[in-house]
Amino acid sequence: MTEEDKIFAGKLFSPADPGLKAMKLKAHKLNIDFNALYEDETYERERILNELLGAKGEGTFLQGPVTFHYGCHTEIGKRTFINFNFTVQDDAKVTIGDDCNFGPNVTIVTPVHPMIAAERKAVTDSDGKEKRLCYAKPVKIGNDCWLGAGVTVCPGVTIGNGCVIGAGSVVTRDIPDNSFAAGVPCKVIREITAEDSVLNHPELFV
Repeated sequence: MTEEDKIFAGKLFSPADPGLKAMKLKAHKLNIDFNALYEDETYERERILNELLGAKGEGTFLQGPVTFHYGCHTEIGKRTFINFNFTVQDDAKVTIGDDCNFGPNVTIVTPVHPMIAAERKAVTDSDGKEKRLCYAKPVKIGNDCWLGAGVTVCPGVTIGNGCVIGAGSVVTRDIPDNSFAAGVPCKVIREITAEDSVLNHPELFV
């Protein structure tokens, strides 16, 4: 079992593994290349994103700057818009659906480090060797979601379809479909219904 296999199996893995370090270095360089481009250099931006990400659907736009840890562990659906300063520590898989909107400064994290201080320095693995180890939990965000500015999504979280996550929230638990949720930690406020339609607010229209 490779160290990457261990990540996907939810097992302890070594971030210092040469194979993982090579993957991260490639992603980090591609981050820099993407962030150095102007917004209208669309062909080169698309080329880099296609090399960086595991998958990206048609019509999806990342404003930049972006920071992906692996990149290849992240898959983004179609027609999703992601605003400034998007950070994804995608040791485990990160899956984002279609037609989502992300405000600026959204962060998604998947790794989990040991709670015991000494174990963050070294743990004896199954081969009897002491290594710095951690594990990671995947994150999944459904279709038609809106994450407000400054949202942080923590390891292992699933956000259902049609959700709105309020600005500054820290999402530590699963959020069911069609929920408005906010806070630190993020909690479901209520279900999103037809009463939330902008059509109920004619004063917003010219």
